[in-house]
Amino acid sequence: MRALITGVAGFIGSTLAERLVSLGHDVVGVDCFTDYYPRPLKEANLASLRESPRFRFVEADIVNTDLKALLDGAEVVFHQAAQAGVRASWGFTFESYVHHNVLGTQMLLEAIKQSSGVRRVVYASSSSIYGDTTDLPMRENSLPKPYSPYGVTKLAAENLCELYRNNFGVQAVSLRYFTVYGPRQRPDMGFNKFIRSMLAGSPLQIFGNGKQTRDFTFIDDIVDANLAAAEQGNASGIYNIGGGSRVTLMEVLETLSSIVGTPLSLEHLPEQAGDVRHTEADTSRARSDLGYAPKVGLREGLTREVEWLRSAG
Repeated sequence: MRALITGVAGFIGSTLAERLVSLGHDVVGVDCFTDYYPRPLKEANLASLRESPRFRFVEADIVNTDLKALLDGAEVVFHQAAQAGVRASWGFTFESYVHHNVLGTQMLLEAIKQSSGVRRVVYASSSSIYGDTTDLPMRENSLPKPYSPYGVTKLAAENLCELYRNNFGVQAVSLRYFTVYGPRQRPDMGFNKFIRSMLAGSPLQIFGNGKQTRDFTFIDDIVDANLAAAEQGNASGIYNIGGGSRVTLMEVLETLSSIVGTPLSLEHLPEQAGDVRHTEADTSRARSDLGYAPKVGLREGLTREVEWLRSAG
């Protein structure tokens, strides 16, 4: 397989690229290094990939680059690129979310439509499209009601994938990720922040009362889902990708406290606009069509992220 990965310098994109390269596939990766978090962290994600002859990196914004040239020879496109962050998507920064998440996706799909070589595009969608619902577990045919500007743009891009699939036959598969964690997790994400605070002996800042729940998904399971979406012949449309580990935030913190070996010290902050109360994935469609089944439990996954952050210093 020859794959194109957008957002290749990010948490998921770089981990996916490494898996593909290790399996003997050729990968072209593109990233524009948005300033949402420091570039050196993203460069570190690419370090081992840059040493492989099977990997080629292109620094570019897909909105402003020659997509025909970028897609030349590609069989599968893994569209991971996005402006991330629920809480940062309010206000004037929303323009960046529209640019990267909506316009970038539309232009990529338009180029794929005109490409003769691309047989499938796998889009990184999000559980954020469901919004603050109490209709659990969340199912692919549940009514989407985004609760943040970020969620609005992820749903818009997902709808574009469906439009190009239904109108032009673009073989698009959208994977709705549920709270991804593990080594290389972004520094603004909860587990990363909590572990770093614990290792430093600092109080943990949490939004709300800690009773909110999430369906946490380890990065290796997300990568497995992407590979299955690319390779399974009957894969089509939208799939929930969850980890089967729906727990409260307080349960997570207690588990982390046990792994790190430090007592909990909490500082409660007000709930944040756009944060939903609960998520839980119904993954039966992914199990049926993709053979998807999460393999990494929450304690094992948290242990691996703790070890990564400890080794990173």
